[in-house]
Order: sequence, then C-alpha cells, then structure tokens
Amino acid sequence: MCGIALGALPHFSWAAPSAARELVVAGTRFESIYERSRGGQFSGMGVDLLHLFAQRYGYQLRFEIYPWRRAQELIHAGRADVLVGPYRSADRLRIMRFSAQGFFQDQVAFYVRANSMPVWAGDYSVLKGRRIATLNGWDYGPAFSKAAPQLNISVTNSVESGLRMLALGRVEMFATNRRDTDPVLLGLGLQDKLMALAPLIDVQDAFFAYPLTPRRQETPQQMDQMLAAITASGALQKLARRYGVTLPQ
Repeated sequence: MCGIALGALPHFSWAAPSAARELVVAGTRFESIYERSRGGQFSGMGVDLLHLFAQRYGYQLRFEIYPWRRAQELIHAGRADVLVGPYRSADRLRIMRFSAQGFFQDQVAFYVRANSMPVWAGDYSVLKGRRIATLNGWDYGPAFSKAAPQLNISVTNSVESGLRMLALGRVEMFATNRRDTDPVLLGLGLQDKLMALAPLIDVQDAFFAYPLTPRRQETPQQMDQMLAAITASGALQKLARRYGVTLPQ
C-alpha cells in the first residue's frame, strides 16, 4: 500500500532539534494502519503520521511488528516508545498513556456463517453456550468485557485463523473489527459464506499510546500538538480518505 507523500501534507513551523533521537515504534499488522511488506517496508496511516511527526520534531524511527499482546507488553515495560492503534480501556489506562485524540475509528462486530445466524440483538445473555472466538490481546468494549466471564470464548492469534475457525464450524461467532476483517474475508474467498452480524458489538476509537513514564517525556505532548494541528488544517481528513479509514467523530 502506497504511503502518502510527506510533501502533500502542510508544513508546520515547529523547530526540530538538531540531534536526532530514536523512537521505537511497536505495533501489529493493522489493515491500512500499520503494515509491513515482504521487503520489510512499513506503510499505513499510522506510519505516515509517525513519519510526519519524526520530521517535525527531529526523531528517528525504528518500526517493529509483534503479536498484539506482545506489542502492548513492550509499551508497558518501557521497551518501546510508541504503540500504534490501541483502543482505550480502563485496564489499558492502568498500564499505558494515550494520545489526547484518536486517529481512526473501528466498527467491532460478530462474524457468523451466513447459513447459521445466531439470535443477537445486543443481549449477551442469549449467547451463553455459543462458541465465540476472540483475538489475543484485543479489547471489545465495556459491555463485552463485562459479559466475557459468562461466555464460551476461544482465543486465536490472527483474523485469518479466526475466520477459518468460523468457516470450519469450530466456533459459531468471531468477534473482530470490520476494517481488519473484510479484506481478509475477500482474500480467503469467504465473503459469501461469512458475514458481519448486526448490531455492532461496539464502535471504538484508536490512539497512539506510550509508557506511563515515557523515555522521551516530551513525546506525548508533541504528538497531541501535531494531531490537533493537522486536524484543524484538514490534513488528517485527507490522509484518512487516502487510506479509506474512518476518523473519530
């Protein structure tokens, strides 16, 4: 996926320090947000924003990709400086610091087999006994978290594996987000067999996050300043359109 040219974004007059400082960026593969090509190149809306941020404030970036739970552990331990794209939750607020504003929004839904659609109207009590797959380290919002101890949940490590489990009948429902899942569904040729079920589980804003005590104390405030500025200028909206990503309301 092609990244946006930095020259296409407005130039801001913030002075960059002369000595470059490295930021370690952690994330997992998020469609249109944080992706790595076979050649090792990183792309996506989050990557473009971080390149712009580094250019403006004199940072060097080292991008790393991990399973999602591991990426969060690295931020909690202070072994990475920036985490790309977590949803905010009470549990996560205890172990990491979030940017003031989100930079994209996701629809979170149950996927089911088209020929076997469970009754679901937002009432988790009717799902007791249903076999449900979730993704390791993901947060599905407060209502789902409250209901989870009473649900029959299996954990998987990727969207593809969750969809395959669903298609094979190993689970009856798969909880995931539409941005990451619909392209994989098409890639697997399962779009006629599996579908998202209404109503949504939740709508979640996604953020940048940092250790509670950042190695670079100024980094979170600088990111907040940049996100506010490019939102006001319209550049964030332009970037979101380029990647087909929904912005927080």
